[in-house]
Amino acid sequence: MPVDTPERILRPRRGLVGVDFAELWRFRELFGFLAWRDIVVRYKQTYLGVAWAVLQPVLTTLIFSLIFGGLARFDSKGAPYVVMTFAALLPWQFFANALTESSNSLVASARIISKVYFPRLIVPCSAVLSGIVDVLVSLVLLVGLMIWKGVAFRPHLLLLPIVLALCFVTALAAGVWLSALNVRYRDVKYIVPFFTRVGLYATPVGFASTLILDRFGQGWFALYYLNPMTGLVDAFRWCVLGDQFMPWWPGFAASLVLVVIMLATGLIYFRSTERSFADIV
Repeated sequence: MPVDTPERILRPRRGLVGVDFAELWRFRELFGFLAWRDIVVRYKQTYLGVAWAVLQPVLTTLIFSLIFGGLARFDSKGAPYVVMTFAALLPWQFFANALTESSNSLVASARIISKVYFPRLIVPCSAVLSGIVDVLVSLVLLVGLMIWKGVAFRPHLLLLPIVLALCFVTALAAGVWLSALNVRYRDVKYIVPFFTRVGLYATPVGFASTLILDRFGQGWFALYYLNPMTGLVDAFRWCVLGDQFMPWWPGFAASLVLVVIMLATGLIYFRSTERSFADIV
């Protein structure tokens, strides 16, 4: 007598965003595995390995210090220029790397997506999380630079994990959008590297954001904060170097609003296109 095979019917979750957080929690082991896989793949068969996490920010900081601090003589507000630059480069580098990895994450995971069911949102999330190794290495370098340049350690540093968490959410918000778009429009993989290169100079990494206010006025200064990483970079720099980099609250508030909008709309779009990923990817 034939035995009936039980069937499991998967239906989309109701709601504006439609994210089943309980389901995501059930697949937490897969989330950890994918994040670890991305970390291993990033440094596998590289001669320098994790040393790349040191060389990239250090060389970029040296170049910025030479051009902006040495030749252009931008004001560092009394802080050591190399520390000011590195404190801004750390969150930006994390965002840029996470955005690059997450935007291509669904296409890179085409085999598993087309064969096995799991919450697809895990893929871009794990790609963003894989950048945590670079962040930890850069934090150690930042502490070393602060000691070398005699920068005082202040209570503001306790807020750094919060700012880094917001950088994670910002990268995830953009990554959710771009990863879903990349499944249908493969031009995204060419747009993202260009965006990150331009964004490095459109974000106050090699200079204080108040330079825009001083040279271009309030109108351009307000427009400058449409870049969500501007407020977060300012906040990170304030945590490290103190109140001479105030005021950063307006930009920080603008960044939070933009990130919430990006994340909500990104999740809506991701969920609306998720069912077609396995057919297209």
